Amino acid sequence: MVRVSLDDPLALALSPPPNETPEQRSAREQAEAEARKTSEAIDEQIRQEKIALKKKKKPVKILLLGQSESGKSATLKNFQLQYAKDQWLEERLAWRAVIYLNLIKNALQVLDILQQAMSQTNKDKYPSTSLTTADISDSDGEHRSHTTVYRFTDKHRLLKLRLAPLRTVLVDLEKRLGPGSQEVHAISRSLSDSTENRARQREFGVSSNNGWKSILDKLRSTPEPGNRPSSKQREAGHDGVTDVLLGCKDDMKSLWHDPVVKQILSHRRSKIEDASGFFLDDVDRIASPDYEPADDDIVRARLRTVGVQEHSFMMEAGQSLALSTESLPLDANADRGREWIMYDFGGTRSARALWAAFFDDVDTIIFLAPISCFDERLREDQDVNRLEDSLQLWRIVCSSPVLAKAQIILFLNKCDILHKKMKRGVSVRDYVPSFADRKNDTMTVMKYFQQHFKDLFKSCSPEPRPFFVHFTSVIDTKATATTLSVVRESVLRQHLQNARLI
Repeated sequence: MVRVSLDDPLALALSPPPNETPEQRSAREQAEAEARKTSEAIDEQIRQEKIALKKKKKPVKILLLGQSESGKSATLKNFQLQYAKDQWLEERLAWRAVIYLNLIKNALQVLDILQQAMSQTNKDKYPSTSLTTADISDSDGEHRSHTTVYRFTDKHRLLKLRLAPLRTVLVDLEKRLGPGSQEVHAISRSLSDSTENRARQREFGVSSNNGWKSILDKLRSTPEPGNRPSSKQREAGHDGVTDVLLGCKDDMKSLWHDPVVKQILSHRRSKIEDASGFFLDDVDRIASPDYEPADDDIVRARLRTVGVQEHSFMMEAGQSLALSTESLPLDANADRGREWIMYDFGGTRSARALWAAFFDDVDTIIFLAPISCFDERLREDQDVNRLEDSLQLWRIVCSSPVLAKAQIILFLNKCDILHKKMKRGVSVRDYVPSFADRKNDTMTVMKYFQQHFKDLFKSCSPEPRPFFVHFTSVIDTKATATTLSVVRESVLRQHLQNARLI
């Protein structure tokens, strides 16, 4: 007989019920044995998970920062292209819809510019007339008077009609792709300073479910807008959007190469072909029933980043590190199978509030500053010069005490576009008076802007830290691959130091 102490409530609770029959006792003991077995299995699972967690390599975390259209997303795609090839190949065909979207936007942008010039005529009453234009809007939103005579014909009026189907397809694609397919536009000061807008700016979140991945997954699982293709057409990549592009291909080429259109575009201070996601020079290749996106196409394709998007990939085997000659060389296998998490930060001004505190544990910040934009203004605020805005954001990043331990790597990006502007004779001094009488060539301008960013870095950093800078054109995948090899080692070294593994 079991003796139970009346002073021990736990013992009393665990004691067998009074007057328990042998059958009841057998059933109770069997249930208790099963319960112990289940409990031990759970304990073993927890123990194994703890062991696996200790063995698992801590992920590398990188934050991509910079204003809108600075090249952050293109940089992320270059990382994926070089170091997560399987994932890249799985997503390749899904990018076709995004490239279609970009091409259609390019054509409609040129068409709208043409229509704006034509609207200055007397209610479009011509087949052939001449026009002295005035106050045609530049691409940065400013208005400049021109006194050039343009000669329009019935061809231009017909192009407006024949390219009209592109507008319907654009709406369909934008609905499918979501907010990232639409660009922000300039808003008034009164709206941007409103209570409602300030409240919107305070909203912040990191998501891995509403960025590229969900868009690409949706594109892979649903048919393109328009007519449903047959099985043979699907195998060839043929769909409703392709039908429209095939039907409009010759007209898009005619529009883009038209001498009058070229004349109108030449008076714009910024070249539309320098913008992100420009594909009008590739109409013949893209508007094809068997088109498959090339690597360069995907890197150049533009989807606006909304908020902060989290992208993760496993560093695939077979990739080797470009080992440095530092005193602590890295093992070439140190990074294989390690998860890399990259945060692509929406660069519009309204998306920048309260971001720093969410990323105090990142290993590295890659900051992209497009140095070709010294003569451009922000899309969302036409009163702000893009280069000045980039410098102000750089100051904020460098001076943040929360990010004082993070390694910062600066990409002075779009050097290819800068070189084109220098060849066209665009004067830096006209937009950056401090440039003074320096030589107006690409290398001089690059070094001048580099020194400005370096001086801000040194004066604003809460703690001394090394300054890493690369001149880049991230849409050039081959040149960027070399840069990323160096950056990858630097990032991994910082990560291992943070984890106290070296």
